[in-house]
Amino acid sequence: MTTVAVLYGGISAEREVSLSSGGKVVEALRQAGFDVLPIEVGHDLLAMVAALDPKPDAVFNALHGRFGEDGVVQGVLDWLGIPYTHSGVRASALAMDKAASRAVFAAAGLPVAQGRVIEIAELDRGDPMPRPYVVKPLNEGSSVGVHVVQSGGNHAALIAAEWRFGAQALVEEFVPGRELTVGVLDGQALAVTDISSSHAFYDYESKYAAGGSSHMLPARIHPSAQKRALDLAAAAHRALGCRGATRADFRYDDTGGEPGRLVLLEVNTQPGLTPTSLLPEQAAHCGIAFPALCAWMVEHAACRA
Repeated sequence: MTTVAVLYGGISAEREVSLSSGGKVVEALRQAGFDVLPIEVGHDLLAMVAALDPKPDAVFNALHGRFGEDGVVQGVLDWLGIPYTHSGVRASALAMDKAASRAVFAAAGLPVAQGRVIEIAELDRGDPMPRPYVVKPLNEGSSVGVHVVQSGGNHAALIAAEWRFGAQALVEEFVPGRELTVGVLDGQALAVTDISSSHAFYDYESKYAAGGSSHMLPARIHPSAQKRALDLAAAAHRALGCRGATRADFRYDDTGGEPGRLVLLEVNTQPGLTPTSLLPEQAAHCGIAFPALCAWMVEHAACRA
C-alpha cells in the first residue's frame, strides 16, 4: 500500500485554512485506499523532517501561504528526495511573489491590472494611483491583508499605520465587475466559476466562512469570455512552469456590456481543499469526486528539482 504523508497547518497567516484542507485530504486519501500519515507542521522544521523518516512514498503538501506554498517546503522535499504534490520550487516562488508573477504574466502577453510596487510609507503621503485601487501584500494568499481604497476618507493612512506585511506592497487599479476563477489540472482548464459576495470584494471571510460567498458554476458569461478565461488560466499555469493543480483568479469587467475585459490577478499553486473551496467544486462539476482528485494529485507527485 502506498504511504502518503500529508503536511498541513504551517506557520503562515493561512494556518487555519491549511488545517481544514489537510483534514479533508487525510480523510479523502484514506477513502481512496492510501496509508496516510498526517503531519501537523509548526515552527520546528527539524520535527517535520524527523516525521518524514522513514520516507513515505509521497508527500501531499496541504500547506498554504508563506513557507508552505512559496518554494520553501518544496526545496526541503527536493533535498530529501521525496516526491510531492503540486508545483516545484521555482513555480511556487514565482506564483507567491505577486510582483514577480505579474512580470511573468506581462512577458507572456497575459492581461494584468495596472499597478506597481510601493513602499508602504507612500500611503501616508498620498494616493500612489487614482482611486479606487487595491493594496496587497507581495506574498500572502487567501486575500490576507488585501484592502480596497475607495474615494473619500483617510483609509489609506490607516492601512499604512496597521500594515504588518513588510516594507512594500503592491497597488493595482480596482477592476469593477465580477470575480471569476478557473481550476487547472496539469495544464487542462476545468471550468469557470462566478463568485459573488456581500463584501466589498472576495476577502478571507467570504472565502472560508459558511455562507460567505455564492458560486455560480458554470459562470453565466458570454461564451467568448468563458473560452478566453479557460485559455488564460492554462496559459498562466504554463507561463509559471506549474505542475499538478492550480487555480487562476480573474476580475471580469462587464460593466460596459459583454464580452467584457478579463484581468488575471494571480495563480494559486496549492488551491484550497476546504468544504467551501473552489477547485474541488469544479472537479466535481467535471465528474471527479474529491477522493479521486486527491488520489490524482498523489499519482502526479514528483521531485521537481
